[in-house]
Amino acid sequence: MNVHQPFPMETPEDAAGHFATGPVPSLPYHDPEWWKLEREAIFKRTWLHVAHICEIPEPGCFIRKEIEFADASLVIVHGKDGVVRTFHNVCTHRGTELVQEPSGQRGQFTCMYHRWTFNTDGGLHSAPDFERFHVSKDSCALKQVRTEVLAGMVFINFDPEPRQSVREFFGPIAEEMEKLPVARAKDFTEFVYEIDANWKLNFDNFQENYHLRFIHPNTGASVFCPENPMGYPTHYGFSGPHRSQTLFTNPNPPPTPPVLLEGFMRGMALAKDEPHGFQKTDFKLYPCLHIVGLPPHQYSHTHMPLGPHRTRGTIRMYWPEKADCASRLFSREMSTFSVRDVLCEDRPAVEAGQRGVARIDQVHFQDHEVLLRHLYDTVQQEVADYLAEREAS
Repeated sequence: MNVHQPFPMETPEDAAGHFATGPVPSLPYHDPEWWKLEREAIFKRTWLHVAHICEIPEPGCFIRKEIEFADASLVIVHGKDGVVRTFHNVCTHRGTELVQEPSGQRGQFTCMYHRWTFNTDGGLHSAPDFERFHVSKDSCALKQVRTEVLAGMVFINFDPEPRQSVREFFGPIAEEMEKLPVARAKDFTEFVYEIDANWKLNFDNFQENYHLRFIHPNTGASVFCPENPMGYPTHYGFSGPHRSQTLFTNPNPPPTPPVLLEGFMRGMALAKDEPHGFQKTDFKLYPCLHIVGLPPHQYSHTHMPLGPHRTRGTIRMYWPEKADCASRLFSREMSTFSVRDVLCEDRPAVEAGQRGVARIDQVHFQDHEVLLRHLYDTVQQEVADYLAEREAS
């Protein structure tokens, strides 16, 4: 798999050479008014990863999702016609929430209040004494949110007329995404956390290795060696608003603890049954999706903002089939908890950064923090474009 193809991959020095080198204002990491601009300029009109097709594998399957920054409760439905659609979880009669449970399978959706019933395509099927409303059923269909599926991943866009399709948004990366394990997944292992940090500050932690030697001296030891004592990535790449880095692997890593070794061995033994190869490139997909690849971990990490100072992170390890034996289950759980343990080491430093960033006027980026600067610059441009559009209108 040519994971480098979508990105012009460059050495750190060359990649950093395309960007300014000075400090930048710290305000976008903490200011509530700036967050309101990001919410309108970015998150309400950009494609966001919210689910996977394996959660709704058959017609009638649905999941409920709460998107706090948009004050929205959503129902993602696999329609009888095979199309995946997303609806606001609101009966169009008088606004009652339509679905209460987190997931399930139904042929229709009926409001508990007055028994308005909707089809899986969102159309109003029936309502008691409907002729007394003097409106058409078509005008009472559920309100949709634009939805597209790429590589098995379900993306939504709150903009009723998105500027791009999801495939156009990701450009040449879309083809590479379809080669990843996530595209063939039938199951996943998930853990969710909330952190007191701005979404960019939290995402930035996973865009640089400058901190590894200090925060992860043990869990990150496999990437340190005399030739690369800081464990820096070897290359960086950019494609529109998206970024990547090619990870470095120590050719002579320290011994693996016995229990982890057992898990790795079992996982590798099962790899022949799980049709995916390991990649060494991290995809940092705008605005807040991180797809990671490094043996034995391959997972997605979504940084969904809950406000200017709080983020919900969702980690998902995707699998091509359900775990059908104890060894496979052990291997998957071990991989997931290994990632969780690394995040637990990060958390105090990230939250300490959020508490302090408002006390400084500027932040600084070095050459190996070029991905952070790229995200910062992209957000700045998106907000500027939004303000210009608003002014012009």
